[in-house]
Amino acid sequence: MEQPRFFIPALEGVRALAALGVLTAHVAFQTGAGWQWLWGRLDLWVAVFFALSGFLLWRRQALAARQDVGGVRPSVGRYYRARFVRIMPAYWLVVVTVLLLFPGGQRLSWEGVLSNLTLTQVYVPLSLTDGLTQMWSLSVEGAFYLLVPLAAWVLWGLRGKRARWRIPTIGVVCALFLGWAWVSLGQVWEPLGDLNGQMQFPAFIPWFGVGMLLAEVWADCFLGLREHRGVKALVQVGWLNPVVVAVLFLVAAQPFMGPAAFVEPSPRAFALRMVMGVEIAFFCVAPLVVGPVGARHRILCSGVLQALGRWSYGIFLWHLVVLWAAFQILGVPLFSGHTLGVWVVTVVVTVPLSAASYALVEEPLRRRLRAWEARRVVAASGGEAAAAPEAIVAAPSVTVEAALESAPGATVAAPAEA
Repeated sequence: MEQPRFFIPALEGVRALAALGVLTAHVAFQTGAGWQWLWGRLDLWVAVFFALSGFLLWRRQALAARQDVGGVRPSVGRYYRARFVRIMPAYWLVVVTVLLLFPGGQRLSWEGVLSNLTLTQVYVPLSLTDGLTQMWSLSVEGAFYLLVPLAAWVLWGLRGKRARWRIPTIGVVCALFLGWAWVSLGQVWEPLGDLNGQMQFPAFIPWFGVGMLLAEVWADCFLGLREHRGVKALVQVGWLNPVVVAVLFLVAAQPFMGPAAFVEPSPRAFALRMVMGVEIAFFCVAPLVVGPVGARHRILCSGVLQALGRWSYGIFLWHLVVLWAAFQILGVPLFSGHTLGVWVVTVVVTVPLSAASYALVEEPLRRRLRAWEARRVVAASGGEAAAAPEAIVAAPSVTVEAALESAPGATVAAPAEA
């Protein structure tokens, strides 16, 4: 049986579409575009970003659990260093820009400034400000990044032959957290009463969880342990998957799903959105990671979408700053229409700015980190240039980690928001 690959280029294309979808949702909202019932639902692309994070960051844990030899686990320190370098430097550049140049940023309290610098803004009331409001979702992702090693430790007992229980365990946890919308934070602990529970990490566990579940399925398929024919059957017909995603977006835009345009929904409507996000994320990601291996995905793997996928984190970071500037450039006020013009200006300026962020900040720092990690490995091995092949075979979990790190973009989980 042909096995799936470590690096999956089509995921970069999905990341690009998700970034443009979120950008479009914000442009439509701030220009007061018609059809808000539809544009507002483009915020569900956030579910795809969260699922991508779940898949890309969890699959090394899934593989290690199935290849357990002597209890060797992926390095926690290496993981945290990679996450920090991937996320924080480029993020700080945008935050400092907004705090210095935007009137709203200059009016923030010291608690608000500190929360934005530390990615804790969802835990500090009134800390979101113009140009940075999208960062709530990066704050949510930050919690996921921090907790991945803890989740891996909790599930480490389910390894080897017991790894088959990992999928139902993760599934049950995700199902339980679909009820988070009915939890009143103020009743749990009074100081939390001012926080929006629908912007906290537990609310989005099902979206991260669908990616983690796909990582577990992928690991089984990669190692030839189980074929998961039922999952594969759902995404077997390639051309049908984008149709299903489009239909799901249309269903999500119906009135029974609650208000659109970033209005806080009822607990029932929020839970429905979580379910719809799980379904959209599944049909966006599953065909690419456990679908037919020979599928070519020409559009997703095109040069344009591959480039936009690499730059998608910068698109996420900068697009609201550029959107604010677009109104100044065109001389039009908020909610006055001109949606197409504002969208074009926002995209035309955001894309090269994001490319510069990738080329000048993100990628150079990641290369330096990889070089530093390589020097640490050499130093730890007593100065030898490379381990013997026999040693690599004896420690498959180390091999997994090295392979994932060496694959271009394999562990990049560019966040987005709603």
